[in-house]
Amino acid sequence: MSPESWLVVGLGNPGENYRFTRHNVGFRVAEALVLKHDVKLREKDEAIFGSFPLEGREVFLFFPQTFMNDSGRAVAPFVRYRNIPLARVLAVSDDLDLPVGRIRLRPSGGSGGHHGLDSLIAHLQSAGFPRLRIGISKPSSAEQGREHVLATFTPGEKPLIEQAVERARDGVETLILKGPEAAMNELNRDV
Repeated sequence: MSPESWLVVGLGNPGENYRFTRHNVGFRVAEALVLKHDVKLREKDEAIFGSFPLEGREVFLFFPQTFMNDSGRAVAPFVRYRNIPLARVLAVSDDLDLPVGRIRLRPSGGSGGHHGLDSLIAHLQSAGFPRLRIGISKPSSAEQGREHVLATFTPGEKPLIEQAVERARDGVETLILKGPEAAMNELNRDV
C-alpha cells in the first residue's frame, strides 16, 4: 500500500526579485519545510517540487512557476496525476485582511479575493481544500494593493513575519500528523 500523500502548495511569484515580497510568504513557508527536511527539489513543467517522508506519509512541497494569479494551472495537473484528495492539498498564502504575522488555517472556504486562491479553486473545480493564510496587513488605500503585496516587509515587520513563517512551518506538520482541529488550535490563536 502506498503512503498517504499530502501536497503543500506555497503560493508566490517565481524569480529572485519577488522572493522576499509580502505576496511570497507562502513560498517562504514551503521553503522552511524544504530546509528543515533537506528536500531535494526538481523542476518540471511549470513547477518546482520535491517530497519528504513524515511518519508514514509522503509530503510534496510545490512551488508553482506560473505567476500567482495563474497558480492553479500548475497545481491541478499534479493533484490529478498524484491522485491527492483535496482535503490533503494545503494552499499557503498571504492575506491582506490579517495583521502582519497573524495566521489563520481553515479546512476549506472561499478565496477572500486572493487571486492565487481564485486560480486554485477554478482549476481544481472546488474550494474544498485547506488554506493557511499569513497576514501581511492592508495598505492604506485599495489603489495601493498591488504595490503593497509586491513590497518587502518593513524592518519592524520582519521579526513578526519570520516568527509566523516558523509557526506556519510547524503548523503544517501538525495538520498532517494530528488533523485540522489540532492545527487550528495551534495556529489560529494570537501570539
